[in-house]
Amino acid sequence: MKPVNVIIGSGAIAQAIARRISIGKHILLADIKPENAEQAAKTLREAGFECSTAAVNVAERESVAALAQTAQALGDVAGVVHTAGLSPSQAAPQDILRVDLYGAALVFEYFGDIIAPQGAAVVIGSQSSLRLKVDELTQQQADDLALLPAEELLNLPFVRAIDDSLRAYQIAKRGNALRVQAEAVRWGKRGARINCISAGIVFTPLAYDELTSPERGAFYRDMLAKAPAGRGGTPDEIAALAELLFGPSGGYITGSDILIDGGATAFYKYGGQ
Repeated sequence: MKPVNVIIGSGAIAQAIARRISIGKHILLADIKPENAEQAAKTLREAGFECSTAAVNVAERESVAALAQTAQALGDVAGVVHTAGLSPSQAAPQDILRVDLYGAALVFEYFGDIIAPQGAAVVIGSQSSLRLKVDELTQQQADDLALLPAEELLNLPFVRAIDDSLRAYQIAKRGNALRVQAEAVRWGKRGARINCISAGIVFTPLAYDELTSPERGAFYRDMLAKAPAGRGGTPDEIAALAELLFGPSGGYITGSDILIDGGATAFYKYGGQ
């Protein structure tokens, strides 16, 4: 059997990464909407990739466990790409936390138990998490996000108190980056690696939701205009970074949160200088 790459989420970034890292491997493409997974799989098959699909709701433990079992039945799990998530304009705060924070923790938990030696994983985070000020999380809160069992995350008092969708998104994505650092220790015991890519505005349907949002669209359009790169990113640029992280040239990189945002965070911090 071929090694298996599990791609969670079937959007533009997921497909771009799958193409870069899946030559000679079987792709298991999972999405909460089976029809979206099958449409993406059809495109990948027509490009010469071996691909099967599965339905998954990352916010449900049983669903993530079933996906891990399906992946194992197909072969050794060599790679995991976690792109599924909700943006601030798509959902209420607690829904974002359940999918983006709790869901990611479940994925790390189950696939960290079965990842093959020399395997690797990447979760797509966000530059937005870096807009939290240094003192907005205590060290204890940061450690809790990194280390507590998944089932305890949503019951943390400071998490339960979040009533703003953007803050929920920022805390969830910061939690992912912190948890990746902690998980790198556990994954390393299996000879595997795990990293986070904190992406800026990348042109996908989700990004267009944000750019056209009545609530935040003007803010994001201004962010693009002021970024040193002068533009948004493309899924292929995120995939190029992921290819490095999954390949032999990235063998010394684990537990890292890598920012790729066209300098938007740099302008946010130092644009007034």
